[in-house]
Amino acid sequence: MRIARLSATDGTPGRPAPGLSALALTALTLSAPALVACGGGRVEQAAPKSPPAPSDRAADVAALLAIHQTVLTAHLEGKVEPWMATEADRIVQANNGVISHPEKSARAAGRAGYLARTRFTVYRDLREPIVTVSADGTLGWLLAEVEMQGMQRGDDGIETPVDATWAWIELYEKQEGAWRGVGNVSNRRPAGP
Repeated sequence: MRIARLSATDGTPGRPAPGLSALALTALTLSAPALVACGGGRVEQAAPKSPPAPSDRAADVAALLAIHQTVLTAHLEGKVEPWMATEADRIVQANNGVISHPEKSARAAGRAGYLARTRFTVYRDLREPIVTVSADGTLGWLLAEVEMQGMQRGDDGIETPVDATWAWIELYEKQEGAWRGVGNVSNRRPAGP
């Protein structure tokens, strides 16, 4: 390692620079190895944090619409696995006036039972969902209005018609580069005359 020699002169060998005291000269001489070891005495600022990568909004919106369609199709086909694959392990729900954090295993079991006793003939958007993605592309939501029709078997084995319209908001977070559902708030349109 080459150590630079500090010169405290005005250019004339052996002569101190004007205004430099003997104490300052000694301090400079003693600290020279430490300054060199730390980058030659240069103070470098840490590189500023780079902003999040810009979001490809069109691709993010398309991805959220595709996830939503996966959930609709899972209802029509009676398959819980594709529906569960769209969600994070931990989610929050608000339904029927209650906020909850159902465990993934409980969600899967409840949905499997629900889809086993319900056959949908219609499960579709009544209008194009409204989708918004945050400026940094890490959060998104989708607002949907969904019509559903079919038959549902009760605990007594009797089937009753399903004919309802629900509206809900799906909450999404990009986790490790992939969108995952992290929440849902839903409500049912009251039956009309």
